[in-house]
Amino acid sequence: MEGNRASWTNVALTALPAAIWGSTYAVTQQWLPPGRPLFAATVRALPVGLLMLLWLRRLPRGDWWWRSLVLGSLNIGLFYALLFFAAYRLPSGLGTTLVATAPMVTMGVSWLLLDQRPARVSVAAGLVGLVGVAMLVLQNGLDQPLDPVGLGAGLLAVVLSSCGFVLTRKWAPTDDVVTMTSWQLVAGGLVLLPIGLVVEGAPPALDLPAVGALVFLGLLGSGVAYVLWFRGLAILGPTSASIIGLVNPVVGVLLGVALLGERFGPVHLVAMVLVIGSVLAAQEPVRARLAPRQARPWSPRRAARDRCFPVPRADPGRRGRPRRTAYRLGGARLRADTRSATRARAGSVRP
Repeated sequence: MEGNRASWTNVALTALPAAIWGSTYAVTQQWLPPGRPLFAATVRALPVGLLMLLWLRRLPRGDWWWRSLVLGSLNIGLFYALLFFAAYRLPSGLGTTLVATAPMVTMGVSWLLLDQRPARVSVAAGLVGLVGVAMLVLQNGLDQPLDPVGLGAGLLAVVLSSCGFVLTRKWAPTDDVVTMTSWQLVAGGLVLLPIGLVVEGAPPALDLPAVGALVFLGLLGSGVAYVLWFRGLAILGPTSASIIGLVNPVVGVLLGVALLGERFGPVHLVAMVLVIGSVLAAQEPVRARLAPRQARPWSPRRAARDRCFPVPRADPGRRGRPRRTAYRLGGARLRADTRSATRARAGSVRP
């Protein structure tokens, strides 16, 4: 019971960053300057990463200089750049559906890099979740023609981020998750900075609501969210964590209905049930129940108990009291004094 409670707590903490990231669309639409996604992504990552680094005062050591650059580029820098590039060339629903393929891609990368073959329950949950997300985000139709370049950029973003998730688990950093997150945020922000300056030019003028939105996206959407996300990767593994990430579009749709007045119908409800069901089915407590039971090795104690034969089991007893022997008979526990049991056995063998 305690183990299940701890498992569901870890699932909830890992789902929190996915829910925070689901608010990005509504916050961006409402308060950020239009047409500057790379600027927003850079401001989300770099300032909070530098603040965390100044607070912790811990720099990478040894191999973690280049590892932080690799992980920061895969998880944040290149992922954001390719994702925003795809967002400008693809319909929004198709872009979100591409991101929902991350669990399946992560399972494949985990199989290749970690030699972890995905469970059938996890594969089924990933497929059902993908169907649910597709139903959820494609209800409004495709508002742009399909662009193969944008499609390739979106798929590459998913593959790179999945590799980053698996490498984060494989390298198992010795430093705490907050320190590791600060290194990746700084590295990813430094990768984004020149790309944003070349593609979008100088930073735009910001009003007070835009500053507040960037502070929210930076502190919560990057700082807190990535700390919890990398923690979930370390505890739950990349496969379970990536499937939990499917709650992102669910939260995005709900906030779109609440803040942007978007429509919500029965198909959206069915899609949400599919997504949430797939997320729950992929977690360890549920996966253990759904997985086929394996035959346990034969044990004389278990065989005797199943035949309702009494099986002696030593009881250490307490100081000053005689040792006692516990018997199990049909699930009931019987206790007898050791000396009495010895006399009974001795009497049974007399001629």
